[in-house]
Amino acid sequence: MLDFLITFNEVVFWILTAAYFYQMVYLGIGFFTRNRKNEKEAKKLYKYAAIIAARNESNVIGEIIKNLKDQNYPSELLDVFVIADNCTDNTAQVARDCGAIVYERQNKEFVGKGYALDYLFKHILAEHKDAAYDAFLIFDADNLIDENFVREMNKMYDNGYRASTSYRNSKNYGTNWITAGYSLWFLREARYLNHPRMQLKTNCAVSGTGFMIAREIIERQGGWNYHLLTEDIEFSVDCAIKGELIGYCEGARVYDEQPTTFKQSWTQRMRWSKGFYQVTSKYAPSLIKGIFKHKNAMPCYDMLMTIAPATLLTLFCILVNSMLVFASFLEPQFFQNIIMGFALKSIIVLVINFYLMFLGMGAMTMLTEHKQILATRGEKIGYLFTFPIFMITYVPICIVALFKKVEWKPITHKVVKSLNEVR
Repeated sequence: MLDFLITFNEVVFWILTAAYFYQMVYLGIGFFTRNRKNEKEAKKLYKYAAIIAARNESNVIGEIIKNLKDQNYPSELLDVFVIADNCTDNTAQVARDCGAIVYERQNKEFVGKGYALDYLFKHILAEHKDAAYDAFLIFDADNLIDENFVREMNKMYDNGYRASTSYRNSKNYGTNWITAGYSLWFLREARYLNHPRMQLKTNCAVSGTGFMIAREIIERQGGWNYHLLTEDIEFSVDCAIKGELIGYCEGARVYDEQPTTFKQSWTQRMRWSKGFYQVTSKYAPSLIKGIFKHKNAMPCYDMLMTIAPATLLTLFCILVNSMLVFASFLEPQFFQNIIMGFALKSIIVLVINFYLMFLGMGAMTMLTEHKQILATRGEKIGYLFTFPIFMITYVPICIVALFKKVEWKPITHKVVKSLNEVR
């Protein structure tokens, strides 16, 4: 039994190490290379439609519309659309008063951001043909947008990228350990995932908000065809499979509001976890096929590792060790002590390594991105040590998401700040 336990733990360790070793390369690139300048200046200024998905967002939607109206970009080349989806407040009227083109949707059967975007895209393609938009910019209503966002994204489009994601920061990092946990993760995603991907000329991944997509992609699909609980990662995975290159625009910056309570966080991350399972179930076979047959194999492998339920493998390892602890009671006392000691030690080491791994990720992100974080020095240091705890809370969420039916639920946004306040 002891030999089996030792072998099992070693096999799990080496499988995870081998599968995710490429991300160590990402870490090196992210830490030791500077954010290179975005693509060379655009030869042409293109026309964009900014798309804001909103559900009961009357508190915050005015600021993002103002940001878009104040862009360092010709106003005649940028229109602002709002899809007020299943709203029960005056979001639509607030958006109209701020100068946005507003569509309202009421549908209790097909609920979620993906359906709302699809509804709006279909109306734009049918009713605004004369506008001849070259691409769309997707945002959430709680976002704040840097004044150079559109100009920076225009460089990406002009240089051949038909989809591109942005640098996602937070407008309420310092509120508590929950908001800091989210924020540090998104900063880490920008610096240590999308930045290295861009350096290596492989596919980046969009992260819910602050991304650009070419009109021709929407036209080819006849709308927005991504309706799983995590439509952003579904889109990213589909692009990897189809060989559609997603870029990363470090100069285009968006500030997002993070949930402030654990209940809100549990609800949101439950949706994300369930959505990842959905994407894995639907797209994993195509990603595996793409690794071996697609000329752009690295994006397929990268996305496969992104959606792979590695946490479940770790939990399975803990479960096996725990079961063997109980099974050891059937052995003589001498063997009981050896097996129980080894199994408990393995579990403890696993938990400690988990904590230290995320502490290291957080520390590296803090070192490179500390100037971008809206928090005091004490908050930055303190929340660095709670970041692994935030990530560990994903464990019960991942377990429950396996068995629970999860539906899309909105998160209430109340942080009303101007762009100057978060910079």
